[in-house]
Amino acid sequence: MSSLEQLTTLGGVQRTSFQDVNCSVAQCLEVVGEWWSLLIVRDALFGISRFDDFQSRLGISRNVLNQRLGHLVDHGVLRKVPYQDHPPRYDYRPTAKGIELWTVVDAMRRWGDRWAAPDGPPLEMVHRRCGHRADAVPTCSACGEVIDAPDVQLVPGPGATDRDFLRAPASQP
Repeated sequence: MSSLEQLTTLGGVQRTSFQDVNCSVAQCLEVVGEWWSLLIVRDALFGISRFDDFQSRLGISRNVLNQRLGHLVDHGVLRKVPYQDHPPRYDYRPTAKGIELWTVVDAMRRWGDRWAAPDGPPLEMVHRRCGHRADAVPTCSACGEVIDAPDVQLVPGPGATDRDFLRAPASQP
């Protein structure tokens, strides 16, 4: 059973899916919110492409891996590329949609390095072009300044259906 099938609570309502939630984060979770999915995406982004390699690296059961790969293919995050006809075998490669998840995976890696790796980062990122250790950090697309959550304000976009969604809740006494 995927985490999307398990009951979750959002706004006091138990849900089995985020499909009808008008929130881009919820829609992302609908596709990659199950823990194995992001680990599969992580490995695919760093060159793992074969079923048996995913299975042995992750220690995931074959039937769960098959379900997760199918889900990621169905949602256009990975694509199946045949590499053998008899028996049929496939590579699972990230699509443009999957490659864009790199920033999500990297943000989780950086969070884990800071808050969950007492002996230091298990891996460090090296920028291929310059050869230096690097961290990818979000910057403003207009001015180039590094930004973090306190530096931004959210406003309704063209797809907003609930204009009150962004209001801060009233203070509790």
